[in-house]
Amino acid sequence: MKPKLLIVELWGLGDLAIATQFLRLAAEKYEVTLLAKSYAADLQERFWPGVRIISFNAPWTAFRRKYRVWSWAWGEFFRLRREIQAEQFAIVMSSRWDPRDHALMRFFGINKRLGFPRLGTQMFLTQSLERPDSTKHRYEQWRVLGQALGLNLPSRPPVLGSRRERKVDVVVHSGAARSFCIWPLEHFQRLIAKLRSLNYSVQVLCDRAQLEEWSRLGEAGVVAPSSVTELLPLLDGGGVFMGNDSGPGHLAALCGVPTFTFFGPHFPEGWAPLHPEAAWNAGRPCPHKPCEARCLLDIHHCMVDVDAEEAWKDIEPFLLRHCGAPKNKPSAHSANRIEKFA
Repeated sequence: MKPKLLIVELWGLGDLAIATQFLRLAAEKYEVTLLAKSYAADLQERFWPGVRIISFNAPWTAFRRKYRVWSWAWGEFFRLRREIQAEQFAIVMSSRWDPRDHALMRFFGINKRLGFPRLGTQMFLTQSLERPDSTKHRYEQWRVLGQALGLNLPSRPPVLGSRRERKVDVVVHSGAARSFCIWPLEHFQRLIAKLRSLNYSVQVLCDRAQLEEWSRLGEAGVVAPSSVTELLPLLDGGGVFMGNDSGPGHLAALCGVPTFTFFGPHFPEGWAPLHPEAAWNAGRPCPHKPCEARCLLDIHHCMVDVDAEEAWKDIEPFLLRHCGAPKNKPSAHSANRIEKFA
């Protein structure tokens, strides 16, 4: 009988996508349960068929009012503990150096608790691991945890998605959970106009809160998927993906779609989607990078100040590699330079 392993990953879609290789390998050696947000269930059947999901929306993962502890659903914490204790897990672990994760792991009462200590949280852990250098990709934390559990994760995970029939050249997703990680919609609009002027087909996706703004900008046919289940087939149909440093880009890479990411508050070296052909614009320099919870300035200039014409210098070679030359070729006069945007 396999030992029971509980994995705590309470944050976003991108975090779950990055954890995929670990989850798949762990399920070969352990009976794996993942404690995660409810949308993890939308990924389970396709990407981690051997993993059981327990849904839990931890109050500290909200972007606003997360520390109003008097309003937390404390009854849910105790109900969850009873459910987990009944499972008799042998090991619990988290890839985050987060004191809240570690306190939660101790609250569950599981005897073996692995993690990366921070601010004295080694008192909650039975095995403290050395966190990889902060300049390394987030995936490296899963590799270290894998070594502690006898799992040999590759230096870069393989692409899991088998490419489906291409329905559109470029899938653009303009949303992100954190507003300071969003490239302005006006910049996206000018980029989309440029792509269409070269006869690349484009499907625009967005967060539901952006629909009204896209309508104001005159963009028709924008889709705001209401779930990960709705999002995945839209990503599958793209020749390439373009979007912000957010979950949809990581899911596109997981589906086997080459990604182009607009970075700003975070460094690409730490958070680029795990596709071997991933490319990006790194954004403007800022002394406050990396930013985790909010931008310290009134405007996230690291992204706002990068317009569509500047970004095109990075996008054009990416497009040529994966979608071929423009169907509407530029004139000989402009063949060796980037045309000005209208």
